[in-house]
Amino acid sequence: MPNQFAHLDTVFHALANPTRRAVVASLSEGPEAVSVLAEPFDMALPSFMQHLKVLEACGLVRSSKAGRVRTVEIVPDTLREAEDWITAQRHLWTRRLNQLDRHVTAMQKGTTR
Repeated sequence: MPNQFAHLDTVFHALANPTRRAVVASLSEGPEAVSVLAEPFDMALPSFMQHLKVLEACGLVRSSKAGRVRTVEIVPDTLREAEDWITAQRHLWTRRLNQLDRHVTAMQKGTTR
């Protein structure tokens, strides 16, 4: 079972960093050149490229090069996998909390099973 979620582990690891989350948010508006993506961040380009490598390694983004310009775009399917996992967890915990609420309410009324 641990290997079942290995890919999701890398996705959530990548998203755990605020710089990488900001890059993903920026790319939600469309593909961008690396130089444009790097502008808002106070770091050297090689450091910024390390963040892009992490995002690319887990499949959240892909890049292509045309001439001297490297363009990065988001991979929606990978982000959707993370969203699906979070949604499933939300449903699971909502159901469990509703069961607990019914149990507590029944206990307060003295009608436990």
